[in-house]
Amino acid sequence: MDFSKEMASKWRKAKLALGMNLCVYVPRTDDEASSSVDLAGRLSDAVSVSSPSLKPDSLPITPTTPIPSSSGLRLAKIGSRSSKKTCAICLGTMKPGQGHAIFTAECSHAFHFHCIASNVKHGNQICPVCRAKWKEIPFQRLSMDHGHGRARVNPVDWGAQDNNWTTVLRRLPSPRVDSNRQIASLFHASEPSVFDDDEPLDPRPESSDKGSQYADARNSNSPKTMEVKTYTEFSALTHSILHENFAVLIHLKAPFTSSSHCSSRNHSNPPVCPQPCRAPVDLVTVLDVSGSMAGTKLALLKRAMGFVIQNLGPSDRLSVIAFSSTARRLFPLRRMSDSGRQQALQAVNSLISNGGTNIAEGLKKGAKVMEDRKDKNPVPSIILLSDGQDTYTVTTSRALSSRPDYQSLLPSSVCGGAGSRIPVHVFGFGVDHDAASMHSISETSGGTFSFIEAEGVIQDAFAQCIGGLLSVVVQELHVAVDCVSPGVKIASVKAGSYVSSVSNEGRSGSIEVGNLYAEEERDFLLYLDVPAGDVGQVMPLVKVGCVYKDPISKETLNLDGKDVTVQRLDNVIGCAVSIEVDRQRNRLHAAETMAEARTLAEHRDLGGAVDVLENQRRALSGSASAQSGDQLCVALDAELKEMQERMASRRVYEASGRAYVLSGLSSHSWQRATTRGDSTESASLVHAYQTPSMVDMLARSQTMCLETQARPPVRPARSFTQQPQPR
Repeated sequence: MDFSKEMASKWRKAKLALGMNLCVYVPRTDDEASSSVDLAGRLSDAVSVSSPSLKPDSLPITPTTPIPSSSGLRLAKIGSRSSKKTCAICLGTMKPGQGHAIFTAECSHAFHFHCIASNVKHGNQICPVCRAKWKEIPFQRLSMDHGHGRARVNPVDWGAQDNNWTTVLRRLPSPRVDSNRQIASLFHASEPSVFDDDEPLDPRPESSDKGSQYADARNSNSPKTMEVKTYTEFSALTHSILHENFAVLIHLKAPFTSSSHCSSRNHSNPPVCPQPCRAPVDLVTVLDVSGSMAGTKLALLKRAMGFVIQNLGPSDRLSVIAFSSTARRLFPLRRMSDSGRQQALQAVNSLISNGGTNIAEGLKKGAKVMEDRKDKNPVPSIILLSDGQDTYTVTTSRALSSRPDYQSLLPSSVCGGAGSRIPVHVFGFGVDHDAASMHSISETSGGTFSFIEAEGVIQDAFAQCIGGLLSVVVQELHVAVDCVSPGVKIASVKAGSYVSSVSNEGRSGSIEVGNLYAEEERDFLLYLDVPAGDVGQVMPLVKVGCVYKDPISKETLNLDGKDVTVQRLDNVIGCAVSIEVDRQRNRLHAAETMAEARTLAEHRDLGGAVDVLENQRRALSGSASAQSGDQLCVALDAELKEMQERMASRRVYEASGRAYVLSGLSSHSWQRATTRGDSTESASLVHAYQTPSMVDMLARSQTMCLETQARPPVRPARSFTQQPQPR
């Protein structure tokens, strides 16, 4: 045999042997070590977290000394195994006749077909062993539609097990540029001074939008305009006396997205819509890729972003900002067409974790993308996720506190009035993030703050958020209240974080509501001073009307409300309180109590905070709505109890209590669903604010992987034993 050929053969065998005996090993914490199998902690950033779970008997017994890598992961040699008999992803055996197909790539590495198909489903074309770039990748698709001769493809439920699934190979097109090299150099390439290079808006209707499934009207008679209802605390008042702080409830409900002719859940054959089914969005995601995100966290974040990308439509635009010690824009605002979606997935999958946590720089860059954009979709929004505290102090010259002043970083275009706000929806991940500062970002911009305590909940949290963003039907909603009868005055307006005002010596009031998702509801309480009246009179109190803009047609709509009235009787005996008013008053009092308890906890008076919450629980249980079995009251009591438990000690409060309370306050103040820890005890309260589109998107996320072993492990609920980790 020729000497050079013999050496080449030996070198090739050596490379194969080395390649098949390398895996990624992430050291586990003590509490993680008690679990039976920690799947996601042993996954490479390049390997999909939807791979089958590791079997205990296939794990290495004694890994050798780890070798640090630039991404914060560690490479470790495992025991000697035959490369032809072991799947490098699940470490399970590969033998013919065991019921599993085997895929051999062009680089000669072999894997279980279902393992590698899950790994490459979001566009990854790199061998997880030798990092070779493949020209052909395996993927799964459904069998042919009966009678139509075309494949039924589900772009989301890749992990579902179905008898109709078949396995095929897809030939990858030759890239026009070296996209991997381009993506890898993003953190080192220069950026334009002005981010006005956003892709032009899609001039076509969104009939093929993946988000248009929310346009299928479950009720073809659903209202197409705002629904406004009012309730008085009592239906009748004694005529001869002045009644102070008489409560009136204003209930608003947004219309559904569109008529049923726009509906379709079969994306392979979308209907033809004469107009867009929903308003397209401009979304900027600001993602933490610092060293603390290495391993499981980053892999789960990539999967969550893959879900977001797959559910945006061709008229929606996305830009991704990644930050660690500095921040970079991975790509400008780009329409999520087929090509845009693939490029976005490649960029997200290329992320590695390293460095510090510069939230301020990431936030500034995300706001700049929104501020500099040349074209504007009608629904702009920013999503910010971080698992740590900002290691780069940012304070104004007037600020004496060492706490970062994120609010000063938001331009006027982001934190302007209700009509011009660009909400920043903030997700605090884990027990070591700065919940107070991140909550302030969301409050200033009109967004929500969510607390993601369990690693496996990232995708569900994103799904719930975009389920709302992809269904905005009302913008710049303004509610006007005018007193009708002489002497009637508005004492106060209870509107949470929404801007409200009382003017004209109490004769007029207003609430700036802003955007509403499809079928989203809002409840506001007015407290009126009602003067004496005539016996038998039906006294008109106030008139409630609203003005808003349709984000699709750009039309401004006016709704003139009817007079809110109350009967004046000689003697009122046994008049029952309105359950609708009472339950909303309970919600308002509960939110005020949570804010008071948080203030006490921040001043290290945890005992006082627990007592305040307990007193509110007693008052709640004695209310008319609670005694009638109202489910909102039941959920409020469960949440107050949960907060008591999370204030049991200073350690527990620092680890999870503060973030849990702030996510609850954010939800109540905006009356919008947020992710709150990972406890199921107050889940019914979250459902009280969820819209049908949120529920639908959340269901898609939760059913994406039907196999239990294909989902990453979720940490136990209420991880009170966890402590903030040093950074």
